[in-house]
This record gives sequence, structure tokens and C-alpha cells, in this order.
Amino acid sequence: MAVKNLKCKECSAEYELGANFFCAECFGPLEVKYDHSDLNPEETRRRIQAGSRGIWRYADFLPFQNKAGDPLEPGMTPLLKADRLSEVLGTGAEIYIKNDAANPTHSFKDRVVAVAIAKAKELGFETVACASTGNLANAVAAHAAAAGLDSYVFVPSNLEEQKLLATDIYGTNLVGVKGNYDDVNRLCTQLADEKPWAFVNVNLRPYYAEGSKTLAFETVEQLGWNLPDRVVAPIASGSLFTKISRGFQEWQEVGLVEGEQPVFHGAQAEGCSPVATAFAEGTRVCRPQKPDTIAKSLAIGDPADGPYAVAQANETGGSIDAVSDDEIRAGIRLLAETTGIFTETAGGVTVGVLKKLADRGELKDGEKVVVYITGEGLKTLDANRDSFALTAIDPNPESFESKFGQEVAA
Repeated sequence: MAVKNLKCKECSAEYELGANFFCAECFGPLEVKYDHSDLNPEETRRRIQAGSRGIWRYADFLPFQNKAGDPLEPGMTPLLKADRLSEVLGTGAEIYIKNDAANPTHSFKDRVVAVAIAKAKELGFETVACASTGNLANAVAAHAAAAGLDSYVFVPSNLEEQKLLATDIYGTNLVGVKGNYDDVNRLCTQLADEKPWAFVNVNLRPYYAEGSKTLAFETVEQLGWNLPDRVVAPIASGSLFTKISRGFQEWQEVGLVEGEQPVFHGAQAEGCSPVATAFAEGTRVCRPQKPDTIAKSLAIGDPADGPYAVAQANETGGSIDAVSDDEIRAGIRLLAETTGIFTETAGGVTVGVLKKLADRGELKDGEKVVVYITGEGLKTLDANRDSFALTAIDPNPESFESKFGQEVAA
């Protein structure tokens, strides 16, 4: 296997492959280091194409010393060409929707959790845990159940009911914390020092984050082994945004794909937009904010990877924008009405930013633009509760005609 050790993103100090997430020298974040110098591109491509149906086909680029697996293997979700969406937005760009709601628990979190839990088992843990705004809670509870591990899931106590139900059903220990996500994450960081548990997004964070790269790998495969020209992705902690970029870079470095790094556009909600604010101010310093938005899955007021997300947008000539709650609802409806895809609020944020880019004329004719939809709309029904129109009629043709006759005739 190509995985070698952990390396600090700031000072480059190296560490063994254990349950560690920060550098003892400078307190910087750790990431996984690989050695792909012996990798043959043609042989690797054949191995990928002959591999499993999901993320384990990319084993050469995941952080395992032995062959990993997962009974709920996520991945290879649809990449749909959205011609009607392009038309409505008035752009000549080719827009593609990467719909990660098609994963086992209906969000991209299945990818990162599958990698983290497989690593937890490799390291000998028997209990897994997480701090979550909902989607991660669903995924940890489900994958832990499938793997036969105990689990503890910590969430804000005011989380959407749909996400709570879809977590508890797997038999996890569901813990509601009186506070926002940052309070939950702080508690889990403290508990990670006291409990012999694998917190997937704390002490296993370097491995967990690697799962997001598989979105980039699949995008390249589904585009016929080509890179997109632009991507639009949501930003919560910033990890997804930066790891999609890292996935493209790894395949460029080993010769699996050629071309320029795509332009990266990040999406946040105005009610929690520390990364978009930093980008607008021309700084990498993401000052913490208190979340107040319907997009709870993106409501991280103190994003760990925010500075790296700002750098990624700048280095590729991209941008990071924020949209209002009304624009989020409009984005959810726009995607549904043009593609048939019902997304959660995070997807509404992403589509809202896509619309801003189109309105500014930044989507060029013929460009391939990939938009990452990270969760299922049924998880955030409350955000759209009063937005539908039901026309009640009596059970006879006359009543129907009185309400719809003129419309049907037209």
C-alpha cells in the first residue's frame, strides 16, 4: 500500500499512523502522506476499473496498510448533465450535478465515515463516535451498526427531527448537547482525550478527510477520465472543499489525468459564513461566527480548514460566496424543478451560489461545471414546510375544470 505516515500541513513534521490529529511541534493539522513513486498509471487505471462498485476501487489512494472494506460501501453516485438547469440560468456552460444523496445514508458523509470506521478497526478500536450536525450522525450510526461496533453520536439538541430519527434507528447512543455545533465539537475534543474511542472527525480526522477525495476520483472517471473546468461545492469545515481539490491533484501527479486544476467556487450560508467573509476581506483568517441559518449541516462557526479553503479558491482563480435563507429555499426549488433532484439545505446553498456565478457571467460557454450536492432533501423538510401549493377540489370533473380548466386549455 502507498500510505506512509502522517504529516503536519504547517511545519511538515511526520508521525506514525495512529489516532492523532494535531502536530506536537506547532499544533498544526495532520494529513496522510503517500508514496506513489512506484505507481504505473496504466496498470492503476485498469485496477480501478476492475475494482469494486464504490470507493474501495481507489484503494491505492486511501490510508490503509491492509485491504479495507465496508458492508455499506458508498460511492459511484450519479453525475447527471443538467441541461435544463443550464438553460434556466441562461448559461452556455455544461452543468453536471454530482448527486451524493444516492449514498447509503443519503449524504456524502458515507464516504468519510466508511474510511474512518475501516481505519478505526485497523487500529483496534471497538467504539466509534462523532460530533455532527446531522448527516455525519446518520452515517456513523449506520456504518458502526453494519461493522458491529458500538457508537456514540453527539449533536446539537435542536437538530432537525428527521436527522435525529434517521440516526437513532440504528441503535446508536444519541446524545443531544445544549448548544451549537462548535459546542458539540469542543466537548468531543475533550472526550477524545479521556475515552478509548475513535472520534471519526477528531482523533481520526486525518483519515476521515481522505474519503472526500473519492468525489474527485469519481468525477474524473464519469467525465471520461477528464477534469472539469469549474467546481461548485459547499463549505462547512472546509475539509470537503480542499480534499476534492487534493483528489484531482493526486491523479494529476501520478499521470492518471491531464489538464489544469479546476477553478474552485465555495458556497456558504449568510447566517454562518466565516470562510466567505474571510475571502471577501482578502484574508485567510476566518473569524468565528455564531450560526443562524436554516442550513444547519453547514453551520460550523469556527471552521478548522477554513484558511485552506480560502487559499484553494484564490490559487485557482475561484471565489467563495454566501447566500441568504430565501436564496437557499429558491436554490432547492430551482434544482428540483429543473433536474428532479430534491436536495437538503446545503444543496440549496450550493445551487444558490451557482446562480450567483451565472448571473455574474462567470460560467463560460462550453465549460464543464460540476456542482456537488451533498445530501437528500427529505432530511430538511422543515426548511420548505410552508412553500408548497395544494389546490383542493371536489371529486368530480366539474370541480377540476373550475380550478384548472383555463390552465389546461392554455
